[in-house]
Amino acid sequence: MQFVDYVKIRVKAGDGGRGCVSFRREKYVPRGGPNGGDGGRGGSIIIRATAQLNTLLDLRYQHEYLAKHGQHGMGKNMHGRDAADLLIPVPVGTVIKDESTGEILADLDRAEKEV
Repeated sequence: MQFVDYVKIRVKAGDGGRGCVSFRREKYVPRGGPNGGDGGRGGSIIIRATAQLNTLLDLRYQHEYLAKHGQHGMGKNMHGRDAADLLIPVPVGTVIKDESTGEILADLDRAEKEV
């Protein structure tokens, strides 16, 4: 088994869905008013330490992690569906840094700790 202790990945959370501009239109209801729904929440990126892993080999070949987008709102006050969060498991002891500044964003020093 190969041991990998350094990987560089790019993560992006999902965009929220757009809201809908819609107005109620019914017979015998003058100036029905707005009835557009809000857009759904975009998915978040969650990095969680787990005791079942001991190497970053799983992350070595996939360099981009993109969460899904939220669904757009629709007429008749229908709100968009929220997107699911994207979970990235890493071994305990993983240090997460910002590549451009070198700043340490998180130190996952115990199991089930997440960012």
